[in-house]
Amino acid sequence: MRIAIFGGSFDPVHIGHKAIVKTALDELDIDKLIVVPTYLNPFKSSFYLDPQTRFKFLKKVFNNFKKVDICDYEINKEKLSYSFDTVNYLKKFYSPTKIYFILGEDNLENLDKWYKIEELKTLVEFVIVIRDGFKSKKTEEFKILDVNIDISSTLLRENMNIDYIPIEIKNDILNIKKGKSF
Repeated sequence: MRIAIFGGSFDPVHIGHKAIVKTALDELDIDKLIVVPTYLNPFKSSFYLDPQTRFKFLKKVFNNFKKVDICDYEINKEKLSYSFDTVNYLKKFYSPTKIYFILGEDNLENLDKWYKIEELKTLVEFVIVIRDGFKSKKTEEFKILDVNIDISSTLLRENMNIDYIPIEIKNDILNIKKGKSF
């Protein structure tokens, strides 16, 4: 079995995330894509949508994707999580022959700061998602997924544009927006 892991805060999940999953399913030779929302990103101190809400939204957005699993491993830990630990957990769970790890180009600059990064590099092949607005010379070292949607969850929290929210959760986000500030 060949798998791809796509982790992140997904705070909130947006059409860029959906496009990344579709592109990965089309371009990578994989049997399963595992989306792993983090409880708390190691490079952040808080979240906007609580972890269970983010998990629920991901389940709704990817419900009709046959090869996609949403994994609650990191959320269930209820503390900061490291990709190294998650990869080892998924490796035991799925027993894959190949693991791709999908990473946004904007996260590439901090890759050398990741927990046990040298060991992680022996376990996975990083696949970098490129998009407008970021340019890194480091991308030349990696397999590339070109998903040219210039949006990020950070931008959405700062200036909520409902056009970037997947149809499956638009009403949920509108309801939250009425009662909660992004």
